[in-house]
This record gives sequence, structure tokens and C-alpha cells, in this order.
Amino acid sequence: METRSEPAPAIENESRDVLQPQPRRSSVNKNPESSRPSSAGSGASGRIPGGGSIVESDVREGGLFESISKGATFDTVVHEGVETANPALEIKRLQLWYGDTKALHEVSMPAPHGKVTALIGPSGCGKSTLLRCVNRMNDLIDGVRIEGDMLLNGDSIYATGVDVIELRKRIGMVFQKPNPFPMSIFENVVYSLRIDGVRDRTELEEVNERSLRNAGLWDEVKDRLDSSALALSGGQQQRLCIARAIAAEPEVLLLDEPCSALDPIATGRIEELIDDLKGEYSILMVTHNMQQASRASDYTAFMYLGRLVEYGPTDEIFLQPRLKETEDYVTGRFG
Repeated sequence: METRSEPAPAIENESRDVLQPQPRRSSVNKNPESSRPSSAGSGASGRIPGGGSIVESDVREGGLFESISKGATFDTVVHEGVETANPALEIKRLQLWYGDTKALHEVSMPAPHGKVTALIGPSGCGKSTLLRCVNRMNDLIDGVRIEGDMLLNGDSIYATGVDVIELRKRIGMVFQKPNPFPMSIFENVVYSLRIDGVRDRTELEEVNERSLRNAGLWDEVKDRLDSSALALSGGQQQRLCIARAIAAEPEVLLLDEPCSALDPIATGRIEELIDDLKGEYSILMVTHNMQQASRASDYTAFMYLGRLVEYGPTDEIFLQPRLKETEDYVTGRFG
């Protein structure tokens, strides 16, 4: 795996306490026969003592969040439903530094094939940083150093000799703010084909129509394909960017807060589109909107200060979280 040449900062003191979940009472109803989580971290079991009851993960004063902020390590709680899923993307002990600042701490998680996985957590917890690692956009930032690996359908993303341009054809990305190119709607959609040297007009038109239909935009723009994409509304521009991304037929689609700048109606259309696209595409999505995560995703990963805290099927994360800290975040009592 290629790494940046910046000198490595000192790794956290190995003698620091590892936070282990401790049982507590809770008013949340639990099924004691439900699947128990296991750890995706660095070796501790991560299982919850006593089974299905929600727990505080640290009994010391201040709790888990304060302990993590002070540098304590923590083993991710991973639900069984994730472990049994077929992964399209596997993130393995990924760590990232911006210069001397460590932004990601041994993140390990699979993104199940044909499903929507939501990354949630407070601002600055590493969600977008992790997303940008998937198609190696952080390679463009000076001073970044990465350890660990990611596998895209079994192929290492960070292996020596990987063609990053070809990789990004396999991994489409849509950003928080719509970024259509200053050209026609048609040329925006077929841009990746033009780069690959496709000149056949029939093929370009077929891909254009198919992509715009899949993005739910065809009926709105079919009579003005030669018009500037910049004249579209914000919601239309975002769906155009999704059409442009899927025109290259990627294996994974990355969405970085795709609805944060949109009104509720446009947001609803994007969420419907996400639901239509899953199955054909494996989607990894960053969102700050808990309602959106609960509606649009199949799996949810809760992050805090560069660490993956809890990861499981969305209904379990929102209705039966294993950690009290996760419950506090998704219900709005924290963050």
C-alpha cells in the first residue's frame, strides 16, 4: 500500500485503558434473544455482558465520549446483521493523519453489497474523511498519511500500482453541494464516456437517457438536453450529478450529505432515488439528518472523533442500540 512520506506521529500509548461496555438499567425494551454485537476493532471481544440490555460503555466519570476525547481506545460494537452481509467494500483498520493530527483511528467495517450504509456522527468525527478515502481523494491533500486497507469487491484500493483514474470509474461520488460542469445537460451526463474516447452518438444518447431516467430527471429535461446544466434548480442539479456518476456504471456510489443544501421536496426526491438505486449499486452515504438515515439506509455506522463506535442494521441502531451513547446521539440528547 502506498503511503505519504510525512513522518509518523507517535501512536497512542498502548498502556491506556481500553473502554469495555458495562451493563446498566434502561427503559428501552430489548429482546434478550436478539443478536449480540462483536468487535471490529483491535482484538477485544466487544460483546455486551448479560446480553440484550442497553449499556453505558464506560463507568468512569465523563463516559465514553470524554474518555475517547482524552485518547482512550475503544473496540467498535458491531451487530451480527452486519457481519453476515456480503460486502461490496471492506474497510480494514484504516488510520489517517493530517500532518501530526490523527483523524481516523483503526476504522474497520464492511459496506454490504447492494445496500445503503449511512455514516452518522457529530461534525468533525471523520465521516467525510472516511468517504473520501474510498476513492482516494485524500491523496490530493499534502501531508496526509494513511495506514490500513480497503477492498473493493476483493481488490485492494491502496495496492501498489492501482490506477486511481480507473478506480474512480468503479467508485462514483456525489458531493454536498451540486457541482454540474459548465456545459450542457447532455455533456454533463456523458462526460465520463467522452473521457474514455466514446464518440458513437447512438451509444452516448442511450447512456444519457438511461442515466437520466435512473436519476429520476429524464421527464424534466428531455426537451432541453442542450441547455446549460447551470440553469437547473438545486435539486435537479444534484440529480444530474447522480446521473453523471452512474453513467460510468460504478460498483459503489458515495454520497456526501447529498441533501444538505436542498428543500424538503427535493430531499424527498433524492431519497426516493437512493431507494431506487440500491440493489444495483452499493451506496455509502454521509448524513447529519437522523430522519434521513433512518428512512433511506439499510445499515448505519455511528462515528465519534475518528472512531467507529457502533455499526449495525439501521432499525437496530435507531430502535435497539447496544450502547447508551448511540441512543443519546440518534435521539438528539447528544450532538
